[in-house]
Amino acid sequence: MKKVYFKTFGCRTNQFDTQVMMSRLGEYELARNEEEADVIVVNSCTVTNGADSGVRGYINQVGRINGEAKVLLTGCGAHTKGESLFESGKVHGVFGHSEKEKITKFLEKSDRFYEIGDLEHVDTTVVEQFVGKSRAFIKIQEGCDFRCSYCIIPYVRGDARSLDETLILEQIRRLAANGFGEFILTGTNVGSYGKERGSSIAKLLKRMSQIRGVRRIRIGSLEPIQITDEFKELLDEPWMAKHLHIALQHTSDEMLKLMNRRNDFMSDLKLFEELASHGYALGTDFIVGHPGEGEDQWQEAIERVKMLPLTHIHAFSYSKRDGTPSAVMKPQVPGNIAKIRHRELTQIVKAKNFAFRRSLNEPLEILIESKKDGRYFGLDQYFNKISIESGRDLKGEWLYLEKFEAAEEMNRGSF
Repeated sequence: MKKVYFKTFGCRTNQFDTQVMMSRLGEYELARNEEEADVIVVNSCTVTNGADSGVRGYINQVGRINGEAKVLLTGCGAHTKGESLFESGKVHGVFGHSEKEKITKFLEKSDRFYEIGDLEHVDTTVVEQFVGKSRAFIKIQEGCDFRCSYCIIPYVRGDARSLDETLILEQIRRLAANGFGEFILTGTNVGSYGKERGSSIAKLLKRMSQIRGVRRIRIGSLEPIQITDEFKELLDEPWMAKHLHIALQHTSDEMLKLMNRRNDFMSDLKLFEELASHGYALGTDFIVGHPGEGEDQWQEAIERVKMLPLTHIHAFSYSKRDGTPSAVMKPQVPGNIAKIRHRELTQIVKAKNFAFRRSLNEPLEILIESKKDGRYFGLDQYFNKISIESGRDLKGEWLYLEKFEAAEEMNRGSF
């Protein structure tokens, strides 16, 4: 039986798309590594120029590791670098997001092909298993109507559009029946779900919660303006993970305008304080070193970060993405300055996270995901990692842990 290996770059949406392809392999078998594969499918990311370089470097590497394997390119990078990689002979075939459900056809193609598809497709595949996962990712929408200055994604995934609710709920029913209890909603702009269908993410969450076996629901990322009154009514529901990731991107209003964002700091602060009052851990994205971020803007931003009840941060130094307005903005921030700022920001939020974990006085509800060096690792309801010592096999189990130590790097306990 022929074997296929999937290499996935980038976000949770790409991880879900890979699972869609894995569920439609036909006569093919999953390979454990590149060396034993007959076909290597690269599900690419193109969020920055660096992401493109990483994909290109991997394709060059697998050509040396297994020169006999056919290499197929899909994902966001298919729209930006697919043509050049195809014309240079680096890949056997290229197919876009909208074509991934035809994976069996592409695996069998002996002739080279370039089928980029369109940016209007909506998935119809129901995924029943997630290979090697304890939690299930549920893609609920595709595309984005925001046009942030630094972002190429709307141009490679299209405008926001929602997956059919019936299919989403059916997928959750099947996954719950197969033993999954935690579900992570993902998409390009998750909070926009339902806007063209007369629905909303809040309505979807309510219907999901009524499915037997659904124990915890996490939401990938929301925009501040998507935390509506309807959504806030769900904050105290027991099935809601007590962690929300809300994309701010910056805390200087001047920088937010340059980034063409729809949020402002005082509104963000009010929102975060309200959510924290319900006991939520709160994370955000933050771009450090975007063009125009002078020392004054940075000092204002960092003082404002200190005011926010943050517990998690996905901070990254700005990386130019050709074809976006930010790519031609001046002045650029030197890389060494951005690195210093990145470190300052992450240290502040790391201290906030440690203080949050030390302040907890209620049991942790933990889903164990992995084992390493004799210890088990999982995530609690606050999206904090915990290391657990146990003589039992805990992989995939749910635990209530009343006693634990809030160590600096992560929580620790025994069971």
